[in-house]
Amino acid sequence: QVQLVESGGGSVQAGGSLRLSCAAAAGTFRSYCMGWFRQAPGKEREGVASINTHGTTTYADSVRGRFTISKDNAKNTLYLQMNSLKPEDTAMYYCAAGRVVGDCRPRRSYNDWGQGTQVTVSS
Repeated sequence: QVQLVESGGGSVQAGGSLRLSCAAAAGTFRSYCMGWFRQAPGKEREGVASINTHGTTTYADSVRGRFTISKDNAKNTLYLQMNSLKPEDTAMYYCAAGRVVGDCRPRRSYNDWGQGTQVTVSS
């Protein structure tokens, strides 16, 4: 059973915006941590933003002030609004869910992963 499905990626010019969505199975969406990660070619997967069941959010320094994470509990959907995009934001973006209560920033906090959606930002 597919738990997390991302959509909304694409190609944009620098300064543009995209909104990523992650549709989750109901049980998965009730996970304590929900987050977005990204991985560029030749680089490790890194955390971008997270939100827990209390609504507390975290952001990587590189995206703070430009990206906003949110979720719609009625739709079991996680979002990532990305504004003022830069070429260095180019990566595959992954949605993730973690059931353990704790710090939602590190990769080790997550159990379930989507297949990813590609974001390409041209200069």
